Amino acid sequence: MSTERSPMTLKGNSCQSVNFSFAFIIMTLSVSPLTNLLPSTYIAFKYLFTFLLSSGLAWWATPLARNAALRYNIVDKPDGRLKDHAQPTPYLGGIVVYISFLLTLSCTFDFNEKVLGIILAGSVLVIIGLFDDMQAVTPKIKFLGQLIAILVLVKSGIRIELIALPEWINLPFTVLWIAGIINALNILDIMDGLATGVAFCASLILFLVSILNGNTMIAILTLALAGSLLGVLKYNFEPAKIYLGDTGSMFIGLMLGSLSMIGSYSHHNNLGFVAPLLILGVPIFDMLFVMVLRYRKGISMFLGSKDHFPLRCRKIGFSVRQIVCMSYAATLLLGGVALWIMYVTPFATVWILSGVIVVVLAIAWKLSQVQMPSNKEIFSES
Repeated sequence: MSTERSPMTLKGNSCQSVNFSFAFIIMTLSVSPLTNLLPSTYIAFKYLFTFLLSSGLAWWATPLARNAALRYNIVDKPDGRLKDHAQPTPYLGGIVVYISFLLTLSCTFDFNEKVLGIILAGSVLVIIGLFDDMQAVTPKIKFLGQLIAILVLVKSGIRIELIALPEWINLPFTVLWIAGIINALNILDIMDGLATGVAFCASLILFLVSILNGNTMIAILTLALAGSLLGVLKYNFEPAKIYLGDTGSMFIGLMLGSLSMIGSYSHHNNLGFVAPLLILGVPIFDMLFVMVLRYRKGISMFLGSKDHFPLRCRKIGFSVRQIVCMSYAATLLLGGVALWIMYVTPFATVWILSGVIVVVLAIAWKLSQVQMPSNKEIFSES
């Protein structure tokens, strides 16, 4: 849910051009030299059809969902504290992503046990998230729902495949990874178009990874997700006409978490398994950044605050659109580094990761120096 809504301060259509250029990129990929890695031209057109169908469905359905949310009062109401957007804004953007994703798969995909497990787990989170969007549920109930969804994934055979691990280590790492990404996306959804666009960029990178690995199943799933996100992004971009809500952020987090850990990143480099950390680096960074700051302040992770890096960038003077576009660029850049790491030597990987870590720590330190209102100040206002 959003905590930062402000008037548009950056004129022009540069970011919208970036959004639509993503669609052009994915269409270009379908006829690029990468198709030499595909089994047939039929598969290439199937990829293109999957993306266009999911994005078209989401683009068409979002206004309908918005009207339904307004009619039944499923909205995010400003409170003058953490939620300072101008007027009540409808939820249900996440429902559109979910339904568009499912309908697209039903037209383009032959389901198997793993895919059914992913969909069932996602459905559990959609139900929990919808209840939370309509009437807030406790953090314990949300965590229980997440745990049930993750257990469904594990039961259907979804495990970390990035590196060979004993079962007794694999299971807790799988639970930790999925739960972490679910909550990272949920935490990141605090600004118009931020979580939606970052997830879209990450989905495109995961699609490229699946192409390089020759994994048609993951390619179809990531494209269906990317298209659904792009269709909603048109209405979720600043100024947002609809929000993802917990329904969307948790579902998207589950999809990205599960799809990013299936398959191999280490065909050419034994350290390639770190690639998913880079692909999902923006939400992971914000989650860890907030966790550290709240720990230092003695604030519970279950309480809202203005510690997020986008809100600190806003305080510095960046506009909402500038922050969102920088986050998209950071996701694509880190995704490019992840693809690079898959093909370099372990020695080179260590140097690359060292450079990334130094830059990230420098950014984190700089942002941590920005003075933000404390929770005591926020909740004592009005």
